[in-house]
Amino acid sequence: MFVKILKSKLHRARVTETKVNYPGSIAIDSALMDAVGILPYELVLVADLNNGSRLETYVVPAQAGSGKVTVLGAAAQLIEPEDIVIIMSFALLTPEEAEQFKPKVAVLDENNKITA
Repeated sequence: MFVKILKSKLHRARVTETKVNYPGSIAIDSALMDAVGILPYELVLVADLNNGSRLETYVVPAQAGSGKVTVLGAAAQLIEPEDIVIIMSFALLTPEEAEQFKPKVAVLDENNKITA
């Protein structure tokens, strides 16, 4: 049996822009991705603290150090620029693995810089 456990989290990321006319995904500063172990094209859950919407999409890397968090495609209908979001990825682990596992979490400031 496997359990689904939080693997990575970018907490309080600020959406820098949205682009509806895009095939779909979320672009994230690749340095932020690296900090919490989110891989290119990995599935993520995005929770919008401004309006309560939640959606799943995949990640594409944005320029390292840019601070960009760009919501692309249909998801841009649910999330606005400047919204604060939580971006989470998960892993399937055995219960024994899950007991030892610690997720990588980064808390971000208003410029998407890691504060904790």
